[in-house]
Amino acid sequence: MINRYILGIFAALSSCAHQNAGPPPGPVSFTIGNPYQAGGEWRYPRDYNSYDVTGLSTVIGPNAPAYTADNEAYDADALAAASPVLQLPCIVTITNLVNGHAVEVRVNGRGPDIPGRIIAVTPRVAKLLDYPRGGVVEVEVKLNTTATAALDSALGQGPKMTAAPEAGITAQSLGPPGSAAAGGTQNLTPAAVSSSAAPAVQLNGEISVSAPSPGPLFVQIPGFGRPWDAHQAAQRLGGMPTRIVPEFGGDRTLYAVNIGPYHSVADADAALKQVLDQGVPDPEIIVR
Repeated sequence: MINRYILGIFAALSSCAHQNAGPPPGPVSFTIGNPYQAGGEWRYPRDYNSYDVTGLSTVIGPNAPAYTADNEAYDADALAAASPVLQLPCIVTITNLVNGHAVEVRVNGRGPDIPGRIIAVTPRVAKLLDYPRGGVVEVEVKLNTTATAALDSALGQGPKMTAAPEAGITAQSLGPPGSAAAGGTQNLTPAAVSSSAAPAVQLNGEISVSAPSPGPLFVQIPGFGRPWDAHQAAQRLGGMPTRIVPEFGGDRTLYAVNIGPYHSVADADAALKQVLDQGVPDPEIIVR
């Protein structure tokens, strides 16, 4: 009898929590959002044509908002993830560099708000990729441009459409990073498309396996136009182990300050904090 009473209380609390979530904020929206600060780092969301980065991943916690930043219902069992910078929604391949396991997921949320983390995944994705008990692992995140373009087309994302119904173009001001309405959004979805419309890209959770490629961790300060500027930034870091690394991409070469190597997440996090404490903007943790 007591057990039934306790179960009844939990059922009532669960029902209340569901009711408190409220209705969805609107149709699924193509979302970028404004730059924002989280954990002492500035994040700059934008519409990427290519994205292939390494770094540290974590797992979305149990207190995730009911709705994602692009207005989808959050589901801990979905093949989904949150990125601090990628356009939403988009499709990426996440590879666990420690074991070589990879899976495609839908990025539809903002986060994580932890410095030095490039993506947060649902518990289901973490299980598929065999994340360690602590939930932090070295990963590669690569944008699937073809699948993402299909999502853009289905949502009527403005710059990639020939035309969009005027009635479907609205603007919203969303809440702080990490909330169900993080960042700013443009809703360019035709009015006839409902929030429950099926995604244009179906994910099957199939795991591909390649050779593991873990590497040491570095704290990186990217984006200097001249080696001299990178050396000046390195000099601000006292006795930290730095080196200047050219980065080739687009039509020019940029120069980054790499600090390390570090062979544990704790050491890399401590170095990242030291860089932030020195007032150096936009450091990140990478895998080399």
